Amino acid sequence: MNYQVNETQVEFYQQNGFIVIEDFLTPIELEYWRTLVMNAVRNRKGQKMPGKELKTGEDDGINEDAAYYGKVFDQLLNLWQTDDGVKELMFDERIGEMAAKLSGADGIRIWHDQALFKRPWANPTSWHLDTPFWSFSDRRALSIWVALDDATPENGCLFFIPGSCHQTTFENKGIGKNMDGIFEVYPQFAKITSFAAPMKAGSCSFHNGLTIHGANANMTSGFRRAMTCAYMPDGNVFNGTANILPEDYLQTLKIGDLLNNDEQNPLIYHR
Repeated sequence: MNYQVNETQVEFYQQNGFIVIEDFLTPIELEYWRTLVMNAVRNRKGQKMPGKELKTGEDDGINEDAAYYGKVFDQLLNLWQTDDGVKELMFDERIGEMAAKLSGADGIRIWHDQALFKRPWANPTSWHLDTPFWSFSDRRALSIWVALDDATPENGCLFFIPGSCHQTTFENKGIGKNMDGIFEVYPQFAKITSFAAPMKAGSCSFHNGLTIHGANANMTSGFRRAMTCAYMPDGNVFNGTANILPEDYLQTLKIGDLLNNDEQNPLIYHR
């Protein structure tokens, strides 16, 4: 695993809000990741999240058009909670160390993992932010996105708006159908040149949860599979948003409470 992050990479990430790391996984590691992730996905049988009956592609109450959004990607969350193989991958301290170095956080907790699969001819993923969906508010929060297939401009690679994380806020505008909807909120970025991030399988990217990002439609007859994980810097507190937190845990929380439950958000790295 190519997990050593140098000062130049940290500086690039801090300035732009994202970074691509080529050849993150060796060919053998890539096949191992593919095997474990696909086994976990099959065993889920379409259940989007542990403890909830919602199936991937069904209306989750967040998006304005469930039929459209259901054709953007298949989304399965917190596979680590239901599969020991994915848990092994997600608990890798080396990845936590990468996230800590890039973000500047002392400790890194898993917020949630996600398998994100664009099916053949899938709809585009419109420009959006991540952190406003989550149950904490931290400008350092970030995600890793590991390409399990080659991600190309033709099949739905990621795009980023460089530096946008320095001006966006925690206001949640959701993910709509129109690619340019985000610019109604952040018009200053409407004429900024976006950065395309094609990646060969086994490469990865990290991006800040307040970086504006999206993805093309899949204009091919093949899948574009990615395994991702969102990270919460250690020490964050509950902001009142439920997001992926289970109901029994939510009943114990009030706004301002420390989110340090290792059963829900395990600490995978600390300096």
